[in-house]
Amino acid sequence: MAVFFTSDTHFGHAGALGRFRRPFASVAAMDEAMVAAWNATVSPGDEVWHLGDFALRTGPDAMAALLDRLNGTKHLIAGNNDGPPTLALPGWASVGHYAEIRAEDTHLVLCHYPFRTWNGMYKGALNLHGHSHGALKPMPRQIDVGVDVWGFRPVRLAELAAPRRRKAAATAAAP
Repeated sequence: MAVFFTSDTHFGHAGALGRFRRPFASVAAMDEAMVAAWNATVSPGDEVWHLGDFALRTGPDAMAALLDRLNGTKHLIAGNNDGPPTLALPGWASVGHYAEIRAEDTHLVLCHYPFRTWNGMYKGALNLHGHSHGALKPMPRQIDVGVDVWGFRPVRLAELAAPRRRKAAATAAAP
């Protein structure tokens, strides 16, 4: 089982096209491209931590159907655009606002929002976050896992920890 991270998919959100300069002709095209990229990357037996802002302007039934189409066991760390219907979706293995986990022998602090300080930051812990859509200059050991940074797909820790390759990977993977 591999562990992946992502954030800020904004499924169903027309405003994401212009505001975040997403290269899609329509919301439907964006949503389908992200589902395809997710499923090409994540196997059904993998685990995915979604660090917030899953979908906007999408009803609960449509969100549940969308979540069901995505491979893997999915955990949600709530973002500012994740309301009660998103948090209540039956497809989440867990829902919270913050988590600390170990993956690939690394202590990870997960939140939708980037931190200035976090537990274990001086002992090798990484802060994985979303919210900033690649616009925030990161601190050491702090990584934006949002789809706008990573080619509209979830990413593994090994890829996240290779900062020199981030921009090239995002550019190569963009639809």
